[in-house]
Amino acid sequence: MKNFILFAAFFISYVSFGQIKVIETIPTIRIGVIGQNDIYIQKKADEYTFFYKNVKQEEAPTLKSFTFKEIDNAFENLHKIIESGFTAEPLLDIKLELPNDFVWIHYSKNFGEVYMQFVTTKKDVFDNGFSKSLNLDQVNKLFGKSSVRVN
Repeated sequence: MKNFILFAAFFISYVSFGQIKVIETIPTIRIGVIGQNDIYIQKKADEYTFFYKNVKQEEAPTLKSFTFKEIDNAFENLHKIIESGFTAEPLLDIKLELPNDFVWIHYSKNFGEVYMQFVTTKKDVFDNGFSKSLNLDQVNKLFGKSSVRVN
């Protein structure tokens, strides 16, 4: 009887640990953040995700996002596209097509300073989102770059 109890204890402990499986996790890296998580970028493996609070829903702000893979230096190219829009004359919106979203980079000028804003629409549902407006220094901070003004 003593051996049976000992065997049952080993068997039960073996079965209970057999249910636990360690899954490899991929680290998530936060590139840059503006405000109290008003807008930030995360990188996970080869994917970049931009998260932002929808400023059109101030009473209950929702978190919106758009994602793309790092193919052909896409992250750096997006930064260059946004940066070049700050010096364009006239200021023109830039429309981007991503796998699941359309993203407009909207530029405006206020008191002599240029600002940009992300405006997104999901492809599968009509769901717009508007980020807060950012100046060039904030864009550089968001992308993890030093604050260098483009002239």
